[in-house]
Amino acid sequence: MKYVKRCSVAKKGGISSNARRALVISYVNQGLVHSQGDLVNLLADEGIDVTQATASRDLDDVGAVRGKDAGGVMRYQLMNSEIEPLARMARVSDELVLSITASGNLVVVKTPPGGAQLLASALDRASQSGELSAIIGTIAGDDTVLVISRNATGGRALAEQLRDFIGSALSKQMKKKTSKKLTASSRKQKARR
Repeated sequence: MKYVKRCSVAKKGGISSNARRALVISYVNQGLVHSQGDLVNLLADEGIDVTQATASRDLDDVGAVRGKDAGGVMRYQLMNSEIEPLARMARVSDELVLSITASGNLVVVKTPPGGAQLLASALDRASQSGELSAIIGTIAGDDTVLVISRNATGGRALAEQLRDFIGSALSKQMKKKTSKKLTASSRKQKARR
């Protein structure tokens, strides 16, 4: 008998769509989703009522496709392709990333509550595909993702790569702010000389 660890969610009135999609990713990675009905039932077991249409959208949004696994069993699996892993998330990236901050070899990405696991999963897939090869791994909480750079001082460069990779309006705003801060900092340093 195969032991499968399931995520448990506090049974509150509702959870965000990002938190629900994080559960979907977890279920798909564990091989528990053979049909959209299975996903509806798994979420219902967690106290999350969704329609089949919502389950279908969530599976599509996280990039899950139905196909035979290595054992020949039909189930949903996350795509491992050369297609940009966050392309599907482009629609929600403005809502999903609140801030990106670097320090040493770390990058801290703040998300709305429930969004961190979805973002971390997408970044991990991008790292595995080689698209973001500077990432060793991620750790996700509820609203914060810790992204670890391979380079001991690569946090700042990785933060820029993440901004470019996500490609949201937030990235453009943050680059402008960073540029203004760097320009102001350069002026202050020149003034001190």
